[in-house]
Amino acid sequence: MDRVILDKLENFSIDFVPRKFLVDKENPYLLRNRQSDSSRFRNLTSREIEILVKHNNSAESWDRVLVTDHFNPNLVKNCEFWGLVRIGDLQSGYLAYHKLRLPVGLYNSTIISCDLGDNVVVRNVRYLSHYIIGHHTILFNLDEMITVDNAKFGNGIVKEGETEDVRIWIELANENGNRAILPFVGILPADAYIWSRNRADRKFQQKLKELTDKLGDTRRGYYGEVGDHCVIKNSRIIKNVNFGSYCYVKGANKLKNLTIQSSADEPSQIGEGVELVNGIIGYGNRIFYGVKAVRFITGRNVQLKYGARLLNSFLGDNSTISCCEVLNNLIFPFHEQHHNNSFLIAATVQGQANIAAGATIGSNHNSRAPDGEIIAERGFWPGLCSNFKHNSYFAPFALVAKGTYYSELNIKLPFALVSPADKANEINIYPGYWFKHNMYALARNSWKFKNRDKRVIKEQHIETDYLAPDTVESMISGIEILRQGICQAAGKEFSIAEIIEQQNSIDGKLQVVLNDFVYHGKARVLKPAQGLHLYYQMIAYYGGLALYEFLKTQSFKSEKELAAALQERLTEHHRKWVNLGGQLVPAAEVQKLIDDIKSGLLDSWQKIHERYDRLWEAYPRQKWSHAVYSLLDLYEITPHDLTFERLRKILKHVKEIAGQLLKNAFKSREKDYTNPYRKMTYENEQEMEAVLGKIEDNSFLVEFENEVKEMQQQIDGILAKLV
Repeated sequence: MDRVILDKLENFSIDFVPRKFLVDKENPYLLRNRQSDSSRFRNLTSREIEILVKHNNSAESWDRVLVTDHFNPNLVKNCEFWGLVRIGDLQSGYLAYHKLRLPVGLYNSTIISCDLGDNVVVRNVRYLSHYIIGHHTILFNLDEMITVDNAKFGNGIVKEGETEDVRIWIELANENGNRAILPFVGILPADAYIWSRNRADRKFQQKLKELTDKLGDTRRGYYGEVGDHCVIKNSRIIKNVNFGSYCYVKGANKLKNLTIQSSADEPSQIGEGVELVNGIIGYGNRIFYGVKAVRFITGRNVQLKYGARLLNSFLGDNSTISCCEVLNNLIFPFHEQHHNNSFLIAATVQGQANIAAGATIGSNHNSRAPDGEIIAERGFWPGLCSNFKHNSYFAPFALVAKGTYYSELNIKLPFALVSPADKANEINIYPGYWFKHNMYALARNSWKFKNRDKRVIKEQHIETDYLAPDTVESMISGIEILRQGICQAAGKEFSIAEIIEQQNSIDGKLQVVLNDFVYHGKARVLKPAQGLHLYYQMIAYYGGLALYEFLKTQSFKSEKELAAALQERLTEHHRKWVNLGGQLVPAAEVQKLIDDIKSGLLDSWQKIHERYDRLWEAYPRQKWSHAVYSLLDLYEITPHDLTFERLRKILKHVKEIAGQLLKNAFKSREKDYTNPYRKMTYENEQEMEAVLGKIEDNSFLVEFENEVKEMQQQIDGILAKLV
């Protein structure tokens, strides 16, 4: 049990690092001097000491207060100095941030073994211990700001003399802790994903732990750092926290064991009532208004606000969480969750998701064990007050309607609307719903994600297009699932072409039921033939767009020349892809990455990140090849079968589908203007337009329409050449 002890005053400032752990017993400041330039400081003159004493300052020993040549003792008042304190230039002037203006200098503060940069403000800091403060930084109205000798600043390492049980793990994706990872400065969602998966590969897991330990230093005695141009004000307890430059902290209750990354281009801000413990905070974060976060990691350009609770979770870049409770999650970039009565527990959410109010993803104690796991691929949108049972899986762009889902779900059809059926343990599933009825939201989201990516440095690569290898492979699988379901319901075999040809008849007569989507239940498919046809069209569109991009920049004199050029550009056809934190990578390349880590070829996290970069450089060509191969497979042809006449048909089809998608986008937005129940709250058309704006002025729709029309015109130009 910790106790209050009484010791001699002469021991007050010694043994910051216990002597048995000192790196150099003759120089207790070895690590401190590596963090801060000690060569520019000198001893005080007798005149300077006289002025300091006159201004009601005291020191354990004035010999241990060092200053620079541009030090002004008149700017130091009512301060206590203990241990070795080094003070940079202090020149008459003030620092200003927003409307706050404070004179440069040290006032009414207790300072213990610190290095202070040039022209800082340290005012009303009751206890400042073992920190290195950058230039032009403001510390104002702080209760306690200290660093201890074994500080780790949020990194999952252990210091000399410590036991393994003090190591901080982040328990992602599962409440039982068996997918836990170690946090470190610079960690990416991709790192967290490969680490949280592959749990049976013990050698791989051990290698990742060793790579993380290499990043840290087991030696004790590192000081906390506050970068240049920081403002930290009106806060209570700060312990073992590193602050990047241009960081702004106001009114925090407690900050402990953290690294807050910040820069001039991507400044981070921590606001009122916040309590953050054991975390790595990314560049450009905004964390305000009563947020509580413990054992957590945030990526770049993340917002936490309005009482959000984030525990044992990784929140990816460009994400916002407000109000709600989020526990034991790995969340990829572009995640939105804004509502106080929603919570998300024990899930891997693979980005571009939006969690609605009242969504309870994690029933917590639906058995005698912790919750299992939920995996939701890109574009997961659970509706208001929807709740699920673990374990469940959701294919890309699953839109789940409000309801209580009593059994585990295995939603394998992408771009589908899932809703409860009339009978318990049954669901309805409408494949391809997004393309038909919600195209505005689907297209706008891809546009929105690109526009809202405020990261200056994009370390985590992110695919934002709704048509990409992961979603297309899911549609390819979906076509076969629907074909088999239709054949089973009809009691006879159909080809894909026959289903498309007889679409209306099949959807009007057959009731298709899938038995492996709901545990001990059934999934009734709404308009299965239409869904199959929509998947077919979108795969054709995906591949046709790739050919359009290829033909847009070059022309060919013969079909043979075209086939040769296509064959030359096509890479290996990868059918299985992995979403690495937002970046799509062929599964074979991920396995090679894992093997290279195990073999020692990739022997640092930096080298792993460089591999991600090289994979991203290869991705555009791989994606293009995947699109072309998907089209060829759909039509059951080879590159040599792409005659000019067939290309003309493909491009005309692309032009037609693009026009239909534009029409669907307008139609799905238009209902807000034409539905009488949407209109009834407005006095007249003019008031509705004043509130909603005119649909023809919608900036996204205008841009989308211009893009489609430009593409259609360019296709017409290509068609004229394909003779």
